Amino acid sequence: MSHVSTLDFLALLGCAIVFVTLFQRLGLGSVLGYLVAGLVIGPWGFGVLTEGEDLLHFAELGVVFLLFLIGIELKPARLWLMRKDVFGLGSAQVLVTGAVLGGIAWAFGVGTGAAVIIGFGLALSSTAIGLQILGDRGEFGRRHGRAAFGVLLLQDLAVVPLLALVSLLSPGQVAEGWGDVAARVLLAVVAIAFVIVGGRYVLKHLYRVVAGARNQEVFAALSLLIVLGVAFLMQAVGLSMAMGAFLAGLLLAESEFRHQVAADVEPFRGFLLGLFFMAVGMSVDLGAAASNWVIVLALVAGLLSVKALLLFGLGQLLGVGRDDSIRVAVLLCQGGEFGFVLFTLATQTRLLAPEVSQLLILVISLTMALTPLMVKLLPFLLPKQAERRMRALAPRPAEPQPSSGGHIIIAGYGRVGQTVVRMLEAAGVPYRALDMHAQRVEQARRQGQDVYYGDASRAEVLRAAGLDDARAVVVTLDQPEAAERATDAVKRLRPGLPVFARARDPVQVAELTRHGATGSVAEALESSLQLGAMMLRHMREMRPEEVQRLVETLRDDCATIGQNVPSPQGVGDGAPSVRASGAKPAYPAPQQQASRQGAGAA
Repeated sequence: MSHVSTLDFLALLGCAIVFVTLFQRLGLGSVLGYLVAGLVIGPWGFGVLTEGEDLLHFAELGVVFLLFLIGIELKPARLWLMRKDVFGLGSAQVLVTGAVLGGIAWAFGVGTGAAVIIGFGLALSSTAIGLQILGDRGEFGRRHGRAAFGVLLLQDLAVVPLLALVSLLSPGQVAEGWGDVAARVLLAVVAIAFVIVGGRYVLKHLYRVVAGARNQEVFAALSLLIVLGVAFLMQAVGLSMAMGAFLAGLLLAESEFRHQVAADVEPFRGFLLGLFFMAVGMSVDLGAAASNWVIVLALVAGLLSVKALLLFGLGQLLGVGRDDSIRVAVLLCQGGEFGFVLFTLATQTRLLAPEVSQLLILVISLTMALTPLMVKLLPFLLPKQAERRMRALAPRPAEPQPSSGGHIIIAGYGRVGQTVVRMLEAAGVPYRALDMHAQRVEQARRQGQDVYYGDASRAEVLRAAGLDDARAVVVTLDQPEAAERATDAVKRLRPGLPVFARARDPVQVAELTRHGATGSVAEALESSLQLGAMMLRHMREMRPEEVQRLVETLRDDCATIGQNVPSPQGVGDGAPSVRASGAKPAYPAPQQQASRQGAGAA
């Protein structure tokens, strides 16, 4: 990256914006847009940027962040339910496909050691492209989505033995025997155990300490440190960085901090993954493809066909189902980015000739670029009725949480939020509360409440908390600006979702209503009205029905005051107000006398 200038980055951003927007408008997806943008701006396009290999090494961090976010959304219990896809279908795919492709290479005169590496290197699929397409189409929770993810996860686990295999088969590495390979595997197992134990007993406490300082920049820095630190540790012991990031995410999957962490990491994931796809596009050597187009075309077609047929057959054999096996076969029949690493290492150890390695890398790049187009052709491979059913199911959430169906999001878990939570628990309504006080969150979770650490005024945190599947949002934040930001975020992401908000005074009631709140209550209103009503009933100055009418009249008057206040200057906190859509009271007046405890809670 040392030769990439600011102007180069500007060109990258401009090209990405143009082509990704164009391809999404055409319904071809963002991945293909990034690939074409890289091809256009790269050495075989306009030649604006020629450092594709350096950019690719840097942009691989996008795959790292992607796997981390998948891990943080995938609880260990759910991963255990996928064990048949991971260790059954995944293991069978790597072994059978590697053996078949290696046998084909050997039959064409390639040496035994080189044929083995070629076979298993081409057996791997692109984690970045496969998972990005599943995410774009909302298919992680479908049968074929789980099967594809299981295969990709097993392929990442296969990194250690494949790297060791290169060392064993290389002519210059005869000194490294099975004892050295066993030592490598043992070191990787020890590193994984260290990360699991450290994450279980240290990670949450570390986050609580940092969250207690209430500095969002430091909290985000800690998240980046955890992701990159674990990823580089796994790389140091021979595992893939993506596997380490997935493990780190898995350790945080049941943490109260997972929504805030996911929101902090998401921007890095999107930007770097886009760069990764552009770097792949830049690495496509059109000159070599043109000069050897017959061989390249045969290899690309052969690789896609053989892998697709084997994936389809194994899926059928292991109970994935015909239609889902077709989807998995199309999604994973390309070569993978780890093949770049494996074939480069094999060249350095003189196991593969440089020209063979370059040809294989070109084939992998082309198959990766063709994958989004092949996915678009799925309707022609599937029965029309099945494909219509898939399109109807596509908008559903990819990986629904147990409590995410129709839940209520509580933005703020102070005294008002806690009262709302108790009411929802009494009514049996699922909820998910967010708060920025780490100790308060920890105490609530000890009591079995569904409360998480996170800034509820941020759109990314709300979405990570399940906004796309929420039934309503209750904003109880005590900072007016934060409450308005949260209301804006909800209305921007889901315009029709009901939002009920707490306000301080008439001005904020009117302001929240203008921001789209369905209903808003000034915090002093109900307590003051009920306190006055309680006093009048106790003194018997008025009949109960007259007191009730007075309360309703004052509530309506306060709503009118909130609408007519032009600016916050000169308005004291003691001027209560309430307003909901249609200038009606947000809540009906109580029909029974309020107790002292009830009035205080309001």
